[in-house]
Amino acid sequence: MSHEASADNPYTRGIAEFVSGLSYETIPPEVLARIKLLMLDSLGCAIYGADLEWSRILQQCLGELDATRACTVWGTRQRLSAPHAALVNGTQVQGFELDDVHRQGVLHVGAVVLPALIAIAELRPGMSGREFLTAAVAGYEIGPRVGICMGPEHIAQGWHSGATLGVFSAAAGAARGLKLDIDKTVHALGIAGTQAAGLMAAQYGAMVKRMHAGRSSQSGLYGALFAEAGFTGIVNVLESEYGGFCTTFSRSTDRFKLTELTAGLGTVWQTMGVALKFYSCVGSNHTTLDAIRLMQQERPFGADDVATVIVHGSQVTMDHVGWKYVPQGLTSAQLNLPYCVATYLLEGDCFVDQFTEDKVADPTRMKHAGKVQVRHDAEITAKGSKFRHMVRVELHLKDGTKMERTVEAGRGNENNFATEAEVVQKFEKLAVHVLPRPQVEQLRDAMLGLESLEDAAQIARLMAKI
Repeated sequence: MSHEASADNPYTRGIAEFVSGLSYETIPPEVLARIKLLMLDSLGCAIYGADLEWSRILQQCLGELDATRACTVWGTRQRLSAPHAALVNGTQVQGFELDDVHRQGVLHVGAVVLPALIAIAELRPGMSGREFLTAAVAGYEIGPRVGICMGPEHIAQGWHSGATLGVFSAAAGAARGLKLDIDKTVHALGIAGTQAAGLMAAQYGAMVKRMHAGRSSQSGLYGALFAEAGFTGIVNVLESEYGGFCTTFSRSTDRFKLTELTAGLGTVWQTMGVALKFYSCVGSNHTTLDAIRLMQQERPFGADDVATVIVHGSQVTMDHVGWKYVPQGLTSAQLNLPYCVATYLLEGDCFVDQFTEDKVADPTRMKHAGKVQVRHDAEITAKGSKFRHMVRVELHLKDGTKMERTVEAGRGNENNFATEAEVVQKFEKLAVHVLPRPQVEQLRDAMLGLESLEDAAQIARLMAKI
């Protein structure tokens, strides 16, 4: 088998040209307004995540290995080197299934962009709020496009998309934060892309699932810093026919579309496609929970009134969350649809207080989870990745009543985005678990007024425990 070398890279270079050339003035006002809310949400998730068991293990282990004190570990008094801070902070954003998701691109964007970019702001004091916003937009625009290019098959064949696609978002944001030129941005992407990895089997209870976003952010940070220093990467990392990202991470060339990588750059803003979560579980579960919530508004019912719940969804929904629930820890509980349906029916919510270790194997929850069936709907799958969360929920009550509701996208989705008040409320609700309210309010105001901030390193200072 012959593998001829080629440096043809119209898509990798096209991305680099966009990232390097992006300016604050060319970003539409609605995109700037949206990304401030998206980032505020991610920081709230990260601060809450600081006290979780898996976060504390990483904080302690890396603290013993790393004597550098350059960057803040958010929600703590700890400081680490920039790459280790990015690793921990990204893990904290993703730490409890609370953070954003680009549904079509299948990526938790803030968790990979912000740890790397804020580390750059700390390493290079003086980055203005406007420059920070510009770099953040660069990061938020790129990873989702790689996800759209790869399509739903990428996650269906077992890759954890946040871990694989995320390196490109992280590298793009960090490269723009460092003001790298086009050529060095190409190398940043090429260095980051070769580090992409992450297996979806981590969803069945492993703490390492939480770490994938942090590792991705760290890889992007390495890509930008190494490229700045003159280190070279794979210049056609996305296009290469042999060993390129797309050909390696997809089973066949007809399952990815390279043109999606640069489609609409500068006119279609993927930042506007990022959705927020109002349940503390994987995004694939939210539409079903919303369907139940809407049906309960029509006719109140509780767990004991329900005979069966049949969820018709895409193949990705089936594979990702539709498996028979077996107690294996909080990660698997938050990623399993039957468990989350049982939780919602019993408690009327699926937020942070509903997920505790003592409930993972709760017999009552297990009994109600057994009432939930998840079935493949070929028509939903055929609609494509943009509709991968869509579900049709049949609910049968014990009195013979049948109710049905179809939900395309969950609350906070890109087509029905949350209000500023709703985002602020969620942020404050999470952040006050860890930081004093006056500090939480200062951070809120700094993020909402980011364009006026003189030094973006102030964001990190406001996320440190005093």
